[in-house]
Amino acid sequence: MASLPLLWLKLHGPITFPREFQALSQSTFFATGVGAPEGPVALPDGSLYVTEMSAGTLQVTHLGPGNSRRVVLRTWGRPNGLAIDGDGMIWIAEAGLRALIRIAPDGQELLRIEGDGSERFRFPNDLAFGPDGHLYMTDSGLALDDFLDGQDFAEGFMDLDWDGRVYEIDPKAGKVVRVIDRGIRFTNGIAFDAEGRLYANASFPGDVYRYEVLVAVEPKREYFGHVLQPDEQTGFKGPDGMKFGSDGRLYCTVYGQRNVTVLARDGSVDERLMLQGAAPTNCAFARDGQTLLVTEVSAGRVEALSVPCRGLPLHYPTID
Repeated sequence: MASLPLLWLKLHGPITFPREFQALSQSTFFATGVGAPEGPVALPDGSLYVTEMSAGTLQVTHLGPGNSRRVVLRTWGRPNGLAIDGDGMIWIAEAGLRALIRIAPDGQELLRIEGDGSERFRFPNDLAFGPDGHLYMTDSGLALDDFLDGQDFAEGFMDLDWDGRVYEIDPKAGKVVRVIDRGIRFTNGIAFDAEGRLYANASFPGDVYRYEVLVAVEPKREYFGHVLQPDEQTGFKGPDGMKFGSDGRLYCTVYGQRNVTVLARDGSVDERLMLQGAAPTNCAFARDGQTLLVTEVSAGRVEALSVPCRGLPLHYPTID
């Protein structure tokens, strides 16, 4: 089965851009020849974990200097988002297997969660550890078989009964604590800000939502911002993975829009950082310096983009 981003391209055809989109950023390539990469996790030594979603890979990969690489684990499902905990273990949002999986760096499986006890996950997408030590996960809302017709999208797929969700998971207990939100039209990227507020985005409408998960028993969805740019571009566009910078701004990859859209503290669009590839899927700040690493699927590369700040430090709770 082809990966979801590649299916977007197959369904909608080549992505074209208006004249003003032709000015490219001064990005370089951290890695090339990667099979539809997603879920980047920056490591202290300058290397990177990514998932590879292409039909010939379907794996978690360690990328090192000089384009070196090592396969950590082939899941054979469709691994998407990644996170690492304070023990150095890797958490995989496995969309094809409809599971959240924890593995060791040598690929040994340590834990698998397939649902909240009442129903299965549908499309685990992206992950973020919170300041409370819990793991938060987006679920896009339909299993692959529910919106694909063979290798193509089913007719009217955007109008299907998408029940995108945001889950809170206790990683020590290995179970879902609560469903933060549901009924979202393709939930995708997820991130925490410096004040401990949770953000998740919806790919189809292009919106970013905010939740007070640490202070509210039943957090309410709050509209924060919108990342889509009205233009002459054809083909699908939508927000994907995102991270906060230490400058308080939200850096959101926009699939099909060829940029990282940066939202200010008030949710307004501050700037758009142009990329060389048309289909960015996710991003991670390098642990050292002011570099944003962006996975891009149309060319199978990880772009390294100079940015004006370091990343907001992520949370790495000890589980064991």
